[in-house]
Amino acid sequence: MAQITLIEAVTQALAYEMAHDDSVVVLGEDVGVNGGVFRATQGLQEKFGELRVLDTPLDETTIAGVTVGLAVAGMKPVAEAQFEGFIYPMMEQIACHAARMRNRTRGRLTVPAVWRAPWGGGIRAPEHHSEANEHLFTNIPGLRVVMPSSPARAYGLLLAAIRDPDPVMFFEPKRIYRQYKEEVPDDGEALPLDVCFVLRDGTDVTLVSWGAQVKEALEAADELAEQGISAEVIDVATLTPLDFDTIAESVQKTGRCVIVHEAPKTAGFGAEIAARLAEECMYDLLAPVERVTGFDTHIPLFRLEMKYLPSVERVVDAAKRTLAVS
Repeated sequence: MAQITLIEAVTQALAYEMAHDDSVVVLGEDVGVNGGVFRATQGLQEKFGELRVLDTPLDETTIAGVTVGLAVAGMKPVAEAQFEGFIYPMMEQIACHAARMRNRTRGRLTVPAVWRAPWGGGIRAPEHHSEANEHLFTNIPGLRVVMPSSPARAYGLLLAAIRDPDPVMFFEPKRIYRQYKEEVPDDGEALPLDVCFVLRDGTDVTLVSWGAQVKEALEAADELAEQGISAEVIDVATLTPLDFDTIAESVQKTGRCVIVHEAPKTAGFGAEIAARLAEECMYDLLAPVERVTGFDTHIPLFRLEMKYLPSVERVVDAAKRTLAVS
């Protein structure tokens, strides 16, 4: 079984599904000849041809609109935004058309499309290349928002996203694109959407995260274990619709919760989880919910970038603050 990186898992999933479903097409800027800015689509045009791997003009609005049209016409398009910061021109087509199509047509038409976007900071990129704005999309009814945190979950969740009959935003944490490898069987097995993954069992505090920050959450759990603190780690994976039951079940066990994400704190998706914990789990909580997040600023350039991103130390400190409350 091959050991591959997260970006290679994305390529592997696209190739598998294109080989088994002729309706799957890939489109975006430089996805064909150049294989994409991060090489996620490398080799696909040679294998499947120019009619199924389309280089588009430098026009995100058009890419999004064509994607909606292809999906309504019966294809399964997978569009690429070169960076998450370039996705804003796509939002009108995604929010006003893709997300509404099923409801607008009373189920007569759906949009089985995926928008992939390299997401988040940590690669020393210039402005507009390090956005963490998943919360903008979680507030749009009719969209699924998915974010893998490992090569295996990238492969399985992307397969599931392509096979889903409704539009999916698939945010790929580029900081861990090539950070490590793991075994990923190329067997076409999709992972379930709308499910949180419990990556580590614990009894003292629940750490909830998604995307690249899952790595910091796991490392924080290791550090806490050395101090005699048992932390449960949950990878949200599908932000909307949220599998809140898994989070609630964990908090009922631990009584404490720390939410970790890269996006700014104010109105970030962590606020939604914290609010639901307050609404539905108040009597299970032994301490206030902590949020360890980015700051309410644009992500800074590389000299300060790692100061912006939640660190293992900040997660450990937050977990210990919850435990200090008796």
